[in-house]
Amino acid sequence: MKKINHALVTGGAGFIGSHLVDELLENGSMVTVVDNLSTGHRSNIDHLNDRIQFVEGDIRDAELINRVVKGCDVVFHQAAVVSVAISIQDPPHACDVNDLGTVQVLDAARRNGVRRVVMASSSAVYGDDPCLPKSEEMVPKPLSPYAVQKLTGEYYASVFKKLYGLETVCLRYFNVYGPRQDPTSPYSGVISIFMDMATTERVPTIYGDGGQTRDFIYVKDVTRANFLAATESAASGKVFNVGTGKFIRIRDLWDLIGKSSGVSMDPVFGPPRSGDIRESVSDISKIGKHLGFQPQVELRQGIKDTLHWYRSL
Repeated sequence: MKKINHALVTGGAGFIGSHLVDELLENGSMVTVVDNLSTGHRSNIDHLNDRIQFVEGDIRDAELINRVVKGCDVVFHQAAVVSVAISIQDPPHACDVNDLGTVQVLDAARRNGVRRVVMASSSAVYGDDPCLPKSEEMVPKPLSPYAVQKLTGEYYASVFKKLYGLETVCLRYFNVYGPRQDPTSPYSGVISIFMDMATTERVPTIYGDGGQTRDFIYVKDVTRANFLAATESAASGKVFNVGTGKFIRIRDLWDLIGKSSGVSMDPVFGPPRSGDIRESVSDISKIGKHLGFQPQVELRQGIKDTLHWYRSL
């Protein structure tokens, strides 16, 4: 396991990125954060102001990215347009950020002698393939511009490794949840939206019949997977699922959150959303074998901890 001396976290003021910054500092690394604050919030990293270097800027700015990556041995690329819906509404913008932005980050990393880039990909690349669980050996079948862009990022990572010798690792996140996920953002996950509804006693809308399955993984488990991906030699050049290997149906998720918060309300049901995936659960045997990763936070405990954070706002 290699030590991380100085890390750059793109999107480091965001939900996952800010938790990753916490993880890196706990492990003794210097950290630089770059974020344009389009969806990230300074409040997510305010508690770290005297311990990190924060640069407000855009990953598409080649000059800026080349400047902030200097001296870093690892880059964690979290910045993205992460909403399927927004990628469908405005494909050129999402492509500009997710494709061009990723190339700028990879190119700056290889030009400045970065050892490894760990990239956030997505389970969306699997599409609606009925085969379960989703394993990394499956042929991708993206259903949205967002999924195409994340898959393209994986291909760029592979090419940069082959052409330039830049070590890359791609992590296909399943459904990440936890504290700091903004329920008011169109980028939010369903757990943060349900939490907001439960704590304010509003009736949620479930799109479709609620029978969709999702594999929810707590954000602290995701940051630990990132740390292993950056430090274990066996990770280089690989793509890994990051999930729990378990699933829950969306209607059952609302029941669980309602019971945890002491709220009993029946949801209303709306039409299915374009690009939405019906069944999703991860096969995490590969990341377990190569990196020794196993999720540690069970869903009920994670919801309890997240609910506590929401109530403290």
